[in-house]
Amino acid sequence: MEISIEISLYPLAEEKFKTEIWAFIKRLRNVDGLEVVTNGMSTQVFGDYDLAVEKVMTEIKHVHQTLNAAVFICKFIGGNRSVVEAES
Repeated sequence: MEISIEISLYPLAEEKFKTEIWAFIKRLRNVDGLEVVTNGMSTQVFGDYDLAVEKVMTEIKHVHQTLNAAVFICKFIGGNRSVVEAES
């Protein structure tokens, strides 16, 4: 089974917030078997359900252990939603 996860990370009161966000994204991009896509508002992760959930949660925990405060907004959607369906 596959999953699609959309993540927005908001490091609170961190001067180097862009550095922290990109470090989070780069760690996810280094996971074999995951497709990671970014845009100006969020990061999307596509792949095997168990692998994606495990790695995303590991990285969320890493951020919480590293930063004083960070907020994550996440959407978990069953199936691979990386391809947009054509209009009918």
